[in-house]
Amino acid sequence: MARFDRIIKGGTIVDGQRLPRFKADIGIRDGVIAEIGHLDASDAKEVIDATGLIVAPGFIDLHTHYDAQVFWDPYCTLSSWHGITSVVIGNCGFGFAPVQPEMRERAMMSMTRVEAIPLASMEAGMPWDWVTFPEFLDSVERTPKAMNILPYMPIGPLLIWVMGFEAAKAGRMPTAAEHAEMCRLLNEAMDAGACGWSAQRMLPTGPAAVQRDFDGTPMPTDVMHDETCREFAKVLRRRNDGFMQMLLVSGNNAKDQAFYEEMAELSGRPIVMNVVQAFDNRPEIHRRILAWLKSCRERGIRVVGQGLTTDAGFTFTFENWNLFDDSKPWLEATTGTFEERKAKLADPARRAALRDKLPITATGPLPGIVIVGPQLEKNKQWADHTLSLAGQKMGKHPVDVMLDMAVEEDLKTEFFAAPPNGNIDYLREIVADPYVLFGVSDGGAHTKFLTAGRYPTETICKVVRQHNMISLEEAHWRLSALPAQVAGFTGRGVLAKGAPADIIVYDYDKLAVLGEEIVHDLPGKEWRRIQRATGYRYVLINGEVTIENDQQTGRYSGQLLRHGAGKRQPQLQAAE
Repeated sequence: MARFDRIIKGGTIVDGQRLPRFKADIGIRDGVIAEIGHLDASDAKEVIDATGLIVAPGFIDLHTHYDAQVFWDPYCTLSSWHGITSVVIGNCGFGFAPVQPEMRERAMMSMTRVEAIPLASMEAGMPWDWVTFPEFLDSVERTPKAMNILPYMPIGPLLIWVMGFEAAKAGRMPTAAEHAEMCRLLNEAMDAGACGWSAQRMLPTGPAAVQRDFDGTPMPTDVMHDETCREFAKVLRRRNDGFMQMLLVSGNNAKDQAFYEEMAELSGRPIVMNVVQAFDNRPEIHRRILAWLKSCRERGIRVVGQGLTTDAGFTFTFENWNLFDDSKPWLEATTGTFEERKAKLADPARRAALRDKLPITATGPLPGIVIVGPQLEKNKQWADHTLSLAGQKMGKHPVDVMLDMAVEEDLKTEFFAAPPNGNIDYLREIVADPYVLFGVSDGGAHTKFLTAGRYPTETICKVVRQHNMISLEEAHWRLSALPAQVAGFTGRGVLAKGAPADIIVYDYDKLAVLGEEIVHDLPGKEWRRIQRATGYRYVLINGEVTIENDQQTGRYSGQLLRHGAGKRQPQLQAAE
């Protein structure tokens, strides 16, 4: 009788623990790594030949928004294509539970702008067979998955559930009874398997007041009181369990940093701080954050920075663009129905304010945006021009170049905004901090704009192979073990005896991020922008091969990781 279900044989193991790579075989039994060493192929039901390949732990992504997509895409793509085997959902305080039936439409409408998920896809693809958060987790557990899922309790729906929609949106201070009820529900959610709580706090008066509700108003967590966060932190302290994720921008750096520290100290638990980002013309920003994070570690305060380490930019049109909300005139001009937005963008009376109050938060300076998809023949001469260059040639302001063309082309003109973090030396400074998490993929969000789910492949190819910023051993620790330890993924993120068999097998020299594509594969006849990978020979989740030669196998061996740990589930096979 075979000792193992399968053996991965002859590979070079990078175990995620920062130990030097070594050649060995891995024996898998019942979804777990049973042995590592020199194993006899005859002892396995199946042998995976890893000769000449790297064998490493699957990547772990702590920042995704697959709360809706998991119900129609078991693979949670792009993530699974790039070696990610476990994700955290419910980030930034956004999610779909608890939600009363009469509030479902409003919950989906919020996500159309703040995370740019198509409404038609959510309406067609979500089963909505839950009301409470524990019922939502049961639904996630029932749905077939080729990805491990760890859920935050998102604070936005919790505020609305307890306080009512109008009070939560207005930022009223909760009563003592409301605080008690919210804490009770957070405890209930964590009893059911939530890993902690999350909140976006992009204060409306701050310099980066982006990611708004569909009508341009702040999200409930943006106007949530500090005292409410303190109450939630105390829940984690009493439980001695879980962690927090928060995006906090008030315009007062010292105050924001002090509040992160307060949350970590009050709870006694880690808090993931989003986001450590380099700006090409403002290196003092990321350097100040890195120095502060180092100071937190030296003082024993568990604030963990998550770095924006991908250079995936935004390809967008004004049909549905939502990331200029840091400028009030642009926020007003890009909200409303399609017809209203088109009229406002064409309105000469608005142009002075739009030229004067340029948005910069998400994309860097507007004049550097590139025209990549002009629709009319007469405009194709401007393809690949920056707005600044086209403006010089036309004798027009860059804003007028952009909006005149967009309006003329029925808002279908495509533009590309490179991220403001292109300086390779600044990226090197962020990567050099050994405790900055990689990622911020936003997987499942901004589906028509962003392909940041490619970041693990990009890390290996760019950070390690091309620029030699860190060793391959260090990269796999940063991509797998470090996020697993921060988020409480029990036993995952490493290749060790007894660990769940979440494993990637790839060709180091051939690993690559492929070009951008548009695919029409979303429910509701919607489309999205993707980038696939090549070089992943095998991806195993809980011991089952879910990707082979960069292709999905249709095996759904992912688990809902309640409390960070999954349970053994019967394997589901896709229909032929």
